[in-house]
Amino acid sequence: MARVEGFPPVYDGNSRVLILGSFPSVKSRASGFYYGNPQNRFWRTVCGFFSEPVPGSPGEKRAFLLRRGIALWDVVESCEIVGSSDASIRNERVADLPALLNGSGIGTIFCNGTKAYSLLADKFPGLLPAARKLTSTSPANPRFSAEEWIAALREAGL
Repeated sequence: MARVEGFPPVYDGNSRVLILGSFPSVKSRASGFYYGNPQNRFWRTVCGFFSEPVPGSPGEKRAFLLRRGIALWDVVESCEIVGSSDASIRNERVADLPALLNGSGIGTIFCNGTKAYSLLADKFPGLLPAARKLTSTSPANPRFSAEEWIAALREAGL
């Protein structure tokens, strides 16, 4: 298996909520930005919360996130992976989440799915008090709950 690189974090001094995924899918890696699979419900859900249309380009998506106080990253920066399967992630190099969070205004972490949450719990247990596991927005997840995401975004004060 070849080693695959993820994306750098999206954040700035106004970010208040960090949404953490596990690692970008094949379609996201091909599109060059987070949640690039058009079937993934991430963008429709988060943009819908703000009653905004889904931005088209990576630059527009980045601007949307920053304007809304949302930081975006993955727990895994690079790894060996088969396709988009979280279960196949091996030899991962994890993101330096404490460095990103230190001195930032981020007080809440939403984990996009079980794998992101379990990686966070394993690698950074001290961050768990600020974290909440949400249902994965992946098209492979039949138990996705937009209502859960909307309630979490509302509770975070976004």
